Amino acid sequence: MSYGKELAAAKNAASLAARLCQKVQKALLQADVQSKSDKSPVTVADYGSQAVVSVVLQKELDSASFSLVAEEDSGDLRKEEGKETLQRIMKLVNETLASDGTYGNAPLSEEDVLAAIDSGRSEGGPSGQHWVLDPIDGTKGFLRGDQYAVALGLLDEGKVVLGVLACPNLPLSEEKVGCLFYAQVSGGTYMQSLDGSTPTKVHVTDLDNPEEASFFESFEATHSLHDLSSLIAKKLGVKAPPVRIDSQAKYGALSRGDGAIYLRFPHKGYREKIWDHAAGYLVVAEAGGVVSDAAGNPLDFSKGRYLDLHEGIIVTNQKLMPALLKAVKESLNEKASSL
Repeated sequence: MSYGKELAAAKNAASLAARLCQKVQKALLQADVQSKSDKSPVTVADYGSQAVVSVVLQKELDSASFSLVAEEDSGDLRKEEGKETLQRIMKLVNETLASDGTYGNAPLSEEDVLAAIDSGRSEGGPSGQHWVLDPIDGTKGFLRGDQYAVALGLLDEGKVVLGVLACPNLPLSEEKVGCLFYAQVSGGTYMQSLDGSTPTKVHVTDLDNPEEASFFESFEATHSLHDLSSLIAKKLGVKAPPVRIDSQAKYGALSRGDGAIYLRFPHKGYREKIWDHAAGYLVVAEAGGVVSDAAGNPLDFSKGRYLDLHEGIIVTNQKLMPALLKAVKESLNEKASSL
């Protein structure tokens, strides 16, 4: 099955959302940061990005069957103290949609924006089609002026069939910054500039010697067990220090061969959400890479909003995967026996 229409809409939605995020990051003020109950920073851009993606997809596709699994909801914005933030989001969303020339002819009201944000409350699951969105993946990177991504995937009958990553701060070339990666199932992975240059097909590295591999991990130590990653790297004989960057920009960078391995081992009790991996997973898989849990099982996106995993997520090419799985297993056993 071809997803040409969905892919065109997804690329457009993610690119426009990235434009909104870039505008906010440029003028980042302390007032843009709120605190959700889990204390992770949420920005005006998070909400605005989700609203833009929701509006564009519903205008471009059949909105009657529209289902979106996304990170944010409008609860905090409906409170008295969220009124001013909502005003700013509404202004940003309308300006961004108008800048495209296609969607801005009828400005959205506050209620329209809240409804667009709340369209992300779907639970997903094994049947039907569900869009999966992280409106800003890597919020802390975004706040530091560093790497982040607008990550949008499409599930069809529980399988990821389409993935788009808009990475505004990832270099495209020596002269140009800002990449859009996109993939559809059985169609390969492509990269272009955010403003739509000619796409280039990308492929993961062909490296087969782990000693020459470089690996990515989360920038934030709170997001992944860096000590476990370094033990695995040591077992593989990896010489290069880890490259620590935020967000699914890691999946994009790996899909074009910037590094060979990505390790993610969350702290105990953390449950991975599907929007943190769906788009990146397909971008790497269609570029010839392998994404699995720490035991080598494929990722299952059909169970709702969460991924149920064995230990963590490992990403590499076909040649390095056997050695990586062995090193992961040994390292996890060592860590368990030392407790």
